[in-house]
Amino acid sequence: MAQTNEPLLSVKGLKQYFPVSKKFTVRAVDNISFDIYPGETYGLVGESGSGKSTTGRSIIRLYDPTEGTILFNGEDISKKLTAKQEKMLRSDMQMVFQDPMASLNPHKKILDTIAMGLDAHHPHMDQKERVERVSKMMEMVGLNPAYMNRYPNQFSGGQRQRIGLGRALIMNPKLVIADEAISALDVSIQAQVVNLMKDIQKETNVAYLFIAHDLSMVRHISQKVGVMYLGSLVEFAETEELYEQTLHPYTKALMSAVPELDPAISKTKKPVMLQGDVPSPIDTPVGCKFASRCPYATKRCHEERPIFRNVGNEHYVACHLVE
Repeated sequence: MAQTNEPLLSVKGLKQYFPVSKKFTVRAVDNISFDIYPGETYGLVGESGSGKSTTGRSIIRLYDPTEGTILFNGEDISKKLTAKQEKMLRSDMQMVFQDPMASLNPHKKILDTIAMGLDAHHPHMDQKERVERVSKMMEMVGLNPAYMNRYPNQFSGGQRQRIGLGRALIMNPKLVIADEAISALDVSIQAQVVNLMKDIQKETNVAYLFIAHDLSMVRHISQKVGVMYLGSLVEFAETEELYEQTLHPYTKALMSAVPELDPAISKTKKPVMLQGDVPSPIDTPVGCKFASRCPYATKRCHEERPIFRNVGNEHYVACHLVE
């Protein structure tokens, strides 16, 4: 992993709120901060509804952030974008979506789908060069260039996701946001796509924000992992540190649900069953957001919001029970 001293992406105090009426507001993302360096993969995990996808969409400016700063490649992209900034952002940051079929136009040939970035940023490109660029990209993502004149419905789910990845990579982006990019695929196909992403990263030094709820796959691809719950980061560390020294009760519950390959370990492993429902993002608790479901919660947990702090070895956690 190539890493420089300066982060490629620096998110500070990001908030993404959605008013639903004059009185009520959904706090989808609530004051989170993290950095991603060139050539690095940052895994973002959590249950459905924790704010992972909203975070990714705010970063790529599909939403206008409510508060906070997003620095990308040295530019502040959290405010109103200039024409120059928007052109840079749409070229240097790309997104791969969860459902490969829903994100592909069924009426467009694969040639035209993968070339969308080229058509937008280089409208006068020679047709021969355009076809050559798409052909090389198809080879890079493991697709036969002879199929470029086919339509999405003529491909399998795994192949469609490779098409989506090719469309994202055709502009040689510095950052790709993979939003649950493998969750709709079979397990064997998931491994193929993740290994492909790792190979491409080694070749191009692209950085990934890898959003997922499958912790085993996140461990395989990520160098750092952040755990989100109800719009906030509750734990962050380098991957092996997080998996070997899990501190937050919520992260422990997620880890306990990961299947074990060793039958001996699988027999003795007891999943942590969380009680209760996730609080509403409209009316978040005064204290720890996880307190209502935490088996170890104290009075302090219900009354005081824990600070997201470094407890050593760049391992951050928001929990009163961790000293």
